[in-house]
Amino acid sequence: MMSEIRTKTIHDSAYQLLVDMLKAARIAADITQVDLAASLGTDQSFVSKYERLERRLDVIELRAVCSLLGLDFVTFVAEFEAKLREQEIS
Repeated sequence: MMSEIRTKTIHDSAYQLLVDMLKAARIAADITQVDLAASLGTDQSFVSKYERLERRLDVIELRAVCSLLGLDFVTFVAEFEAKLREQEIS
């Protein structure tokens, strides 16, 4: 259990890891930012902004992105947690 609440920031090593994982999954699935955005019902700048760490995703948005990338949300979060531990990011 975390002993402290993280500051809500996009400039955070844990958030960078999360975005890196999402971007890698998008590229591996051969899905463009434009296509992902269209599936989300938004425009390409939405995807670009979170991938460039200019915008933070909330949990509902993260779940939708995972679904559209063919990722099981619970599995993705578990893999994210494992990578945080592996990289010793709290």
